[in-house]
Amino acid sequence: MGIDTERDIEANLQIGPTDRGMVRLFIEAGNTEIPMDFSPDEADEIAEEIRAAARAARDGGSRKRKG
Repeated sequence: MGIDTERDIEANLQIGPTDRGMVRLFIEAGNTEIPMDFSPDEADEIAEEIRAAARAARDGGSRKRKG
């Protein structure tokens, strides 16, 4: 399975700061909870990757990059 494989799973995503200065992505699906903490710098990098993926999706969906 890869990123383009469709699945019929519902999940909840919450994003927010922790009391220890980290950024937490909290994913909940069924009985599974996944807390993922990142430094603010790592969170900025992740945000940029999300923006880049959104631009790529607007420009042609799942076209593979050359390189």
